[in-house]
Amino acid sequence: MAPAEILSGKIVSGQVRDRLKQQVIEMTEKFPGFRPGLAILQVGNRDDSNLYINMKLKAAAEIGISANHIKLPNTATEADVLKCIASLNSDPAVHGFIVQLPLDSNQPINTEKITNAVAPEKDVDGLSSINAGKLSRGDLGDCFIPCTPKGCMELIRQTGVQVAGKRAVVIGRSKIVGAPMHDLLLWNNATVTTCHSKTSTLAEEVGKADILVVAAGRAEMVKGEWIKPGAIVIDCGINHVPDSTKASGKRVVGDVAYSSAKEKASFITPVPGGVGPMTVAMLMQSTVESAQRFLTKFQPGKWTIQYNQLTLKMPVPSDIEISQSCMPKPIDQVAKEVGLFPDEMELYGQTKAKVQLSVLKRLQNQPDGKYVVVTGITPTPLGEGKSTTTVGLVQALGAHLRQNVFACVRQPSQGPTFGIKGGAAGGGYCQVVPMEEFNLHLTGDIHAITAANNLVAAAIDARMFHELTQSDQALYNRLVPSVNGVRKFSDIQIRRLQKLGINKTDPMALTKEEINAFVRLDIDPGTITWQRVLDTNDRFLRKITIGQSVTEKGFSRTAQFDITVSSEIMAVLALADGLEDMKKRFGRMVVACSKKGQPVTADDLGVTGALAVLMKDAIKPNLMQTLEGTPVFVHAGPFANIAHGNSSVLADKIALKLVGKDGFVVTEAGFGADIGMEKFFNIKCRYSGLRPHVVVLVATVRALKMHGGGPAVTAGVPLPKEYTEENLQLVAKGCSNLNKQIQNARMFGVPVVVAVNAFKTDTKAELALVVQHAKEAGAFDAVECTHWAEGGKGALALARAVQRASQAPSNFRFLYNVELPVVDKIRLIAQQVYGARDIELLPEAQEKVALYTKQGFGNLPICMAKTHLSLSHDPEQKGAPTGFVLPIRDIRASVGAGFLYPLVGTMSTMPGLPTRPCFYDIDLDPVSGEVNGLF
Repeated sequence: MAPAEILSGKIVSGQVRDRLKQQVIEMTEKFPGFRPGLAILQVGNRDDSNLYINMKLKAAAEIGISANHIKLPNTATEADVLKCIASLNSDPAVHGFIVQLPLDSNQPINTEKITNAVAPEKDVDGLSSINAGKLSRGDLGDCFIPCTPKGCMELIRQTGVQVAGKRAVVIGRSKIVGAPMHDLLLWNNATVTTCHSKTSTLAEEVGKADILVVAAGRAEMVKGEWIKPGAIVIDCGINHVPDSTKASGKRVVGDVAYSSAKEKASFITPVPGGVGPMTVAMLMQSTVESAQRFLTKFQPGKWTIQYNQLTLKMPVPSDIEISQSCMPKPIDQVAKEVGLFPDEMELYGQTKAKVQLSVLKRLQNQPDGKYVVVTGITPTPLGEGKSTTTVGLVQALGAHLRQNVFACVRQPSQGPTFGIKGGAAGGGYCQVVPMEEFNLHLTGDIHAITAANNLVAAAIDARMFHELTQSDQALYNRLVPSVNGVRKFSDIQIRRLQKLGINKTDPMALTKEEINAFVRLDIDPGTITWQRVLDTNDRFLRKITIGQSVTEKGFSRTAQFDITVSSEIMAVLALADGLEDMKKRFGRMVVACSKKGQPVTADDLGVTGALAVLMKDAIKPNLMQTLEGTPVFVHAGPFANIAHGNSSVLADKIALKLVGKDGFVVTEAGFGADIGMEKFFNIKCRYSGLRPHVVVLVATVRALKMHGGGPAVTAGVPLPKEYTEENLQLVAKGCSNLNKQIQNARMFGVPVVVAVNAFKTDTKAELALVVQHAKEAGAFDAVECTHWAEGGKGALALARAVQRASQAPSNFRFLYNVELPVVDKIRLIAQQVYGARDIELLPEAQEKVALYTKQGFGNLPICMAKTHLSLSHDPEQKGAPTGFVLPIRDIRASVGAGFLYPLVGTMSTMPGLPTRPCFYDIDLDPVSGEVNGLF
């Protein structure tokens, strides 16, 4: 018979590499920025290991795989190696991961423990017990196969001979080659015999083999005459035998006597150049396969999510009873379900986590989902259920319609939580859970804001004190101290010098005049706008005197405390689009003016970097979940009447990427559409660049009756009978407010869906009347909702209406151009949104317009600070008042946040506690540790 055809591993491996290279190109085209990643962990510095690793690195580079070689010293302990493996296991950029054997350490290391520590889904060497077990069970599509047996099978396939039904003999039973080769042939339907050094009838068994794979590690032990004519012979051996004709004095041979075997076999692999090159090629193939599995599993927008089944009760229990009866999913499970990687989150216990901003970079090329904002008509003091509707809507879209959906909501202040309003987790069967975690400290973001804000306040007074008590040179010596005989400006001081027009970096080069300008901010105490804050309602801190200690040498002044969520730092957190942007905004914050009328900033105070450090964790959105298991981002919590009243831009951006192009992100804008929604559009969307698809406008029969002339609604006081009995006349009259808020939303070019949040005292006729009026006023749709009592099921009609509306044309536009004069922008909001005839600027407001325009802040958006209880400035004016003149008593600047806020009427930035605060009903069970009471 003719000599055997040579199975060249060099040629076949080259073909495999070319194929893999094309697959990687296709992968990166489909997922821009993505590359398969291979990590090679080496312990010690063996020459043979270095040679093998270099071969693997070269092959990876040729194919387009990002390969990382991690080298530990030969002093590395088992714990060191395991720690490194754990890090690589959790790295989403690593798809294939091998430990180069043998481990060259002078410390005792259990090799099997090390190989089993590699995550099975990354074990591209196929050496872990899990992958070996799956292979032995025949789960070939769900495991990695050791590279040498995998290469052998590829060479066998190159012959074109069908493996099924053939007799195969494997010589050798090692865990790396022999044993897995047996399993691989068996599950490819060959009849397999494994032989080894103790097999007494080895030649006889070899003679029966249609396919012979030899991995015995003994030079030329299989003789040609043993081989069945026409057999396929795969020689995995690499042995060195003496050869005086070679310069090295030896030559490489396999486990098969090649010269005689090739005369009997139909196909045979040479040594070298046979199986060897295939091993590296198969490692590359397994790495690419792992990357493909990773992309399939973590494909952005492809969620596999487990929803919670609600057990509804009637009557509906208290909110905290419902919350505590629910068993939330572990938050790392929620994160995994929505496509977050382990290294992209920081766990805060079992039910909340922070999400790293790096996820935005990873998903930067992914399309955004649909953007929905929930707002409302002008509310009663009790609120009309925007948060409840937000949660109900996402539960309906997710748990019932199986859409990818995220809720993005604000973190509540502890002021209202312990004051008169209570918590803000939603209510009934539509809650963010656990509600007590949500309503209390969460992950400490508000405390971080308190600390950062009060650091600025302390810096202001300390700087004024030091400037009043020291000479220029003494100030300079302290601000730029000599350390080991060397003076050096910090980066923030260099920025101050540049702002002053002093282009010097040598502290010894400044003139006396330059030193004076540098060290003296010369703050005018009467212009200080920065106040201390506390996240507690405390009316007695509205006006205080500071500096009364004798150590302050008589430098006292009148000041005040505001509530933390009114701090400009909160607004910056909500509007920043990253750490760098947040830091720049902190630096721009204006805290006062100098006596020459120049703005004094946080950067001038030298505090910008410290603020960024205090806020470095707070900028990461907080991940929680609803009762039905849909994901929620809770992040930032600016008030809507004295700030812009929306959750963070970052949370929205991350959520929009995670849900994918067909998913939904539902966020909430505080108070009525005239306040929170207007600021959402004109401020938040302007800075974020995001464009909304749908407005959901929440309305209640109760609020419409109030707007129709019903008696006053007061928190803590039973509702008058007008609100508990049918009164269609009051409802119809009150729809003037609904109509106006629909017009306000449509003014921005976005479809409006009205959600009529039904209460148990509402009649069918009243609800139908609201739906009718809403549609007549131009709403895309209007639906009755019963989500408070039924969870997502009660918001299904709303969810379907939102789906339809999201497909309708959305021609979003801003109300005004920021280049307009300040007064014109305020007038446009007052007339177009509130219904005012005109505005009236009081003298102080007029002065501020002139000052801010002169200082270069005239082009900022407007954030109106007014009552939420009326479209006008007067909370007693209900319905849709017109013809009034809106008084602007003052204007202040949040330059870092990026808006001017006119003060309309009188409002306090520090609420007070009522006669009977909510905390009367809150308690802790000392045995179970559970929170009891109402939120």
